[in-house]
Amino acid sequence: MLNVDPGLIIWTIVTFLILLLLLRLFAWRPILKALESREENIRSSLEQAEKAREEAERLMQENKKNLEQAGEQVQKILKDGRAFAEKMRQEMINKANEESRRMIDHAKEQIEREKQEALKELRAEVAHLAIQAASKILDEQLDEKKHKKIIDKFIDDLPSN
Repeated sequence: MLNVDPGLIIWTIVTFLILLLLLRLFAWRPILKALESREENIRSSLEQAEKAREEAERLMQENKKNLEQAGEQVQKILKDGRAFAEKMRQEMINKANEESRRMIDHAKEQIEREKQEALKELRAEVAHLAIQAASKILDEQLDEKKHKKIIDKFIDDLPSN
């Protein structure tokens, strides 16, 4: 069993070399090509994954920046809205104050007109009563126009209170 047969060794070496040559010609190149192709596919997939990761990171940063800008715009809009509302409120208060002042002034003017009208009527009534009183006192009918003129002059000379 442990005999060394030189012919068997030579044929074994020759068969091994032929098998090695056949494997090299027919199997080795396709296997290497398949491995290289697989390695290239893996490399390209890794590169694509890295590019996709970088793109996702860039988009995430861009979205974060846009979100910050949107937040700033919202704050600005809210600030402008509050300022506008305050301005409108102040304008409404000013208009209401102006309207109330105008109404008060109008009421004062109307009161003054009515007061003057009442004074005028009161003077006329006083003049009429004075003529009647004077007429009764003298017990005769005097010229009403003449007495009215005298009484009007007298009333005009009185201090106006």
